[in-house]
Amino acid sequence: MIKIGIYDRHCIMRSAIVSLLSSNEEFDVTALEPDPMQVIDRVKIESISVVVFVIHTVSDESFALIKQIGQRFERVRLLVMSAMDDDKLIVQSIRSGAKGFVASDAEPHELTEAIYTLRGGYDYYSKSISHLLVGRYINEMITDKPAVPGIEQLSARQIEIIRLWGANKSNQEIADELYLSIRTVESHKNHIMQKLNLKTTVDMIKFGIRNNLIEL
Repeated sequence: MIKIGIYDRHCIMRSAIVSLLSSNEEFDVTALEPDPMQVIDRVKIESISVVVFVIHTVSDESFALIKQIGQRFERVRLLVMSAMDDDKLIVQSIRSGAKGFVASDAEPHELTEAIYTLRGGYDYYSKSISHLLVGRYINEMITDKPAVPGIEQLSARQIEIIRLWGANKSNQEIADELYLSIRTVESHKNHIMQKLNLKTTVDMIKFGIRNNLIEL
């Protein structure tokens, strides 16, 4: 059972996210009060492992609370949701301690996927966010830099999954195309990141670009 806390100052939005995630039998979902001090207390009392933190407007208070939760609860993973997907907000969220970011254009299944990914110890960024960060990386990339070593450690199936992921396929679409279960696809992605010592799916895309597995 994964214990999840939902932080959103808007009651209707908070209730909607709680209702959405509560349909999953593996999730134990709690609505967190908007008061920062009460949030800290509830995270501790409920032994919450993932906090979904919704940001509607950029404020130092939000980033301070994210940072405070991260510092006080080392095992708690922070997932930011926001309709604002500019790179400054994303970078500031990450610097404050967020381990994932889901944009407003993400599908409901991406939120579930993000929670499983964070709970497994990896960072998560939804597709549009990954593309934005990779875009920055490509602009800064030195074209004659040699490929990152490690591709020889991957199986043919794992290389195929990187290619499909880089082609903007969701876990469900990859599973359907390769006649696998979603859990098997997720397991393959986790093994890829473990083998290559990658921390995020963005790193996996960068690896694919460097090794000509993903076409731009």
